[in-house]
Amino acid sequence: MNDVAANPGAQTPLTQAIVVEEVFPHAPEAIWRALTTGDLIARWLKMAIKGFAPAPGVAFTFQTTPAGAWDGVIHCRVLEAVPNQRLSYAWTGGHEGNVGYGAPLDTVVTWVLTPVEAGTRLRLVHAGFVLPRNETAFKGMSQGWKTVVKTIETIAAEHAVPKPH
Repeated sequence: MNDVAANPGAQTPLTQAIVVEEVFPHAPEAIWRALTTGDLIARWLKMAIKGFAPAPGVAFTFQTTPAGAWDGVIHCRVLEAVPNQRLSYAWTGGHEGNVGYGAPLDTVVTWVLTPVEAGTRLRLVHAGFVLPRNETAFKGMSQGWKTVVKTIETIAAEHAVPKPH
């Protein structure tokens, strides 16, 4: 018997996801390059990255601002990498002793690239935010990912191969 069955008034944690979707006038290859090249990732995410390679099982880290007992390291592991189509990685960080910013976070980031007539549809899903524990991260990253996706488009434009006329 679970806690909810034993105590019908008990609440179970809610899990939320951030979804951002845009269509960019670039081939999937240009978007993929921006999503999978270390120095470009550091530019759009505005965090130092170590150890990334777009291959399943690869562990890597991002460094952000520390808080309380948390050192600011986000630990990631590539779950799936299908060139020019899909990239997914686990994203964990935080510390049990923190509330709000720096609270424990165990999520998954998934990028899906779909060719469309106008270029490429880029869909980001950052899933697994447990509310209320991750409410600070969820609110902050909901806005942050929108900015990140726009920056990815700018970087992809710099590396796009011009289409022949």
